[in-house]
Amino acid sequence: MVDILHQVGIKSTVADVYTALTTIEGLSGWWATNTEGKGNDIGGVVNFHFGPGDIDTKVVELDPAKRVVWEVVGGPEEWIGTHIIFDLKQSDEFANVLFKHEGWKEPVEFMHHCSTKWAVFLLSLKSLVETGKGAPDPHDVKIDSWN
Repeated sequence: MVDILHQVGIKSTVADVYTALTTIEGLSGWWATNTEGKGNDIGGVVNFHFGPGDIDTKVVELDPAKRVVWEVVGGPEEWIGTHIIFDLKQSDEFANVLFKHEGWKEPVEFMHHCSTKWAVFLLSLKSLVETGKGAPDPHDVKIDSWN
């Protein structure tokens, strides 16, 4: 198994970042504008609708202002059963996000694409929390034929 790992510092509180990761308003502000579901309930499912296809995640862990964990239950075959983890830590004026998309079976070409796109979307999260405006799909940076 292989994982995608990223870190980003956001000039904010971990509470504000946690809100952006657990509310539909927050999620649609940085990842996909067309988002629906329950992001703040254990067992809740969040549906992210992208141009190329949908991603459905089940909320499996919530630790307010510390950790959010999703299990991917619908979407690209390579994503099914993987986990998306956001660990949050306050460091002075920055909320540090340690991101992990874990459980990939192998480092296929699509994983390289997804790693770059996760970086794009984590910067969108940073922008949303710091300025009030993110760049969620379909307004994100397009990097290749997969978008």
